[in-house]
Amino acid sequence: MDGQVTKEMMDSRRMPRHVAIIMDGNGRWAKRHGLARMFGHRQGVETVHRITEAAAEAGIRYLTLYAFSTENWNRPQQEVDALMELLVDTIAKETATLMKNNVRLLTIGDLARLPKTAQEKFRRCMEQTAGNTGLRLVIALSYSSRWELVRAVKQMVSEVQSGALRAEDIDEMAVSEHLTTAGIPDPDLLIRTSGELRISNFLLWQLAYAELYFTPCLWPDFTVEEFYRALLDYQGRERRFGKTSEQVKTDQEIKQ
Repeated sequence: MDGQVTKEMMDSRRMPRHVAIIMDGNGRWAKRHGLARMFGHRQGVETVHRITEAAAEAGIRYLTLYAFSTENWNRPQQEVDALMELLVDTIAKETATLMKNNVRLLTIGDLARLPKTAQEKFRRCMEQTAGNTGLRLVIALSYSSRWELVRAVKQMVSEVQSGALRAEDIDEMAVSEHLTTAGIPDPDLLIRTSGELRISNFLLWQLAYAELYFTPCLWPDFTVEEFYRALLDYQGRERRFGKTSEQVKTDQEIKQ
């Protein structure tokens, strides 16, 4: 879509309830600017700040950000340590802003692998923002979808063995309730920056019916206007969920 995109161009009644973002390209952004990778990650934090505010203003209820995957633990130790320090510093600084903007912080992933300091900072922030009623900001940390699915299967097997769950009662709803995203609606829209055309082990179960939007824009360069562009593109799509276009139109007419 060419030309400038503004919030006024969007239909507030057709906003996605839940947007998930794979924030990719921090390292490449730094390389393009002749800087160390950590400068890219720090610039990426600034993008998180402005996109979170834009999502809240647009009326989106859930924003999930893929901040650190389980595969990221395989990066050079110096970069991992620096990323953990950046996470701790960021959450400490942003808690007051989250409170001011009525944003509630949630996390998904294997947080037990994070340094104790990081675990404590996130726990405190989640406790402080628990009463906020605006945007739910979900940070995926030490997360991978395959890890999550294996964890869910183990939990259900254990419950079946103990008699707390019957095998015949395991259905899609039961699986969803054992994921780390239990209680969070599935994403309507997935955005991935940097031009990569894959979902990288992120929310594999939850993205079953999500609309996918890929942009070559590197995450540090992802502006609010680029975010609006993705939302406007989403609003131009027909969400059928297996139905025909005629059925969708009939359903819409009934709702009206």
